[in-house]
Amino acid sequence: MDEALTLNYLREQDEQYDIIIFDSKNALSCLRMFGIPDTLSWYIRRMRDILANSDIVKGLSPFIQPVSSAVLNVSWNADNFASQPTNESNELLENGKKAVHNPSRVAAFLVTNDQTSAIASALYLWGGAQQIGLTVGGVLLNQSTNTPEITAQFHPLAINPIPQTTNQDWNSIMALLPDFQENARQAPKPLEIDTSKREVKIFLPGFAKKQVKLSQSGPEITIEAGDQRRNIFLPPPLKGQPVKGAKFQDKYLVISL
Repeated sequence: MDEALTLNYLREQDEQYDIIIFDSKNALSCLRMFGIPDTLSWYIRRMRDILANSDIVKGLSPFIQPVSSAVLNVSWNADNFASQPTNESNELLENGKKAVHNPSRVAAFLVTNDQTSAIASALYLWGGAQQIGLTVGGVLLNQSTNTPEITAQFHPLAINPIPQTTNQDWNSIMALLPDFQENARQAPKPLEIDTSKREVKIFLPGFAKKQVKLSQSGPEITIEAGDQRRNIFLPPPLKGQPVKGAKFQDKYLVISL
């Protein structure tokens, strides 16, 4: 609930500021927060189908309309009981997903140093961010010097070393920061769908093939990696087509249909 309330607060403040910088108390909590619109949409779709076919709803059908009219001042029946209450929430969640998936609206930046454990954690979070469709625009290398090895691990992201300072010379530090908006626009897209090639490409840095689970249910392809599950709706030319194969290539999971 804390994460949901925080996300809703950011949504309410969005129109009042040009830029909002959000520094979460916990990186995994931050990913879960920005993944809420997609996660809740998945559960609502499943629950709506269950309610629509529920024997309880069918049994209560004669009572739904008079009770809803008297108590809630709306007129529901058995046909729309499962869908009407969710229309407003669906629109809210869809707008949330569009914002998270748009690097001009929301973008993340990894903060790490040159320690092996810190780099491994940042790589894991990078992959987790792709699972919720959140663009990672670059890396802030805190109080460390960049090396060819670090550059290779985070390729193709831009890396900006931030040196240690003993004074509050903020102008010097600001001069070393990237152009956040431009870097986010140039970063790899979490998802690319090529209908002509009948191909879906999911950017999954930081994960090995054995850490990724692929499944298909109806019009959705589900990718499970790390702590995140992503549900991908295929466009009309590919909708309903079975998965023929999948492979890892240059940090992408490439799915053939």
